[in-house]
Amino acid sequence: MRMISPLDRWYSNSCCFCCHVRTGTIILGVWYMLINGVALLILLSALSDPEWYHLPRAELGSDFEFTDDANIYIATAISLLMITICGMATYGAYKQHSAWIIPFFCYQIFDFALNTLVLISVVVYPNSIQDYLRQLPANTPYKEDIMSMNPTCLVFVVLLFIGIILAFKAYLIGCVWNCYRYINGRTSVDVLVYVTNDTAILLPPYEEAVMMPTKDPPPPYMST
Repeated sequence: MRMISPLDRWYSNSCCFCCHVRTGTIILGVWYMLINGVALLILLSALSDPEWYHLPRAELGSDFEFTDDANIYIATAISLLMITICGMATYGAYKQHSAWIIPFFCYQIFDFALNTLVLISVVVYPNSIQDYLRQLPANTPYKEDIMSMNPTCLVFVVLLFIGIILAFKAYLIGCVWNCYRYINGRTSVDVLVYVTNDTAILLPPYEEAVMMPTKDPPPPYMST
């Protein structure tokens, strides 16, 4: 009996809304491209209008203006990189080039790991939520209402919210991975296996079998 690996148990050609994994990966890549495109437009608008994003010098001090500019440039470069990675994944899923999907899959793993670290930090240091809320601006909506909640209940709500996000991200990672495996399965050469008793004989692919030289036919049978 053939043993099924744990990865094979999670393999499926369909994803959310019963669409194919290729279609789901294309939709996911386009969605990430749109999000990063909007972020890039906002960053470019901030760079074209410095007064739009600079805080008053009296609040920041003279040393923070360069840091603010540097953060904008770094965020712009990250947005351009993300658009490129998402475009590669969309193109790879559409043209069935599995290698183009790998950068986007690696980004998903990295993003999932970061969110997992956030979850672990909340579990280990539950008071960090209150410290983060205190650092928010005073005009943040619902800041006072959230801080007035029971600390235990607040930690539970935050953990539940992060857990749902992690579960959704893990599902998207599985969809992209299944798309990668599906494309690899379509492009790989099938090898036939002929089993006789306890011996398994690997048969060559059809293309190689056709190109193999044929042997001379046996001599005709001569009756005596």
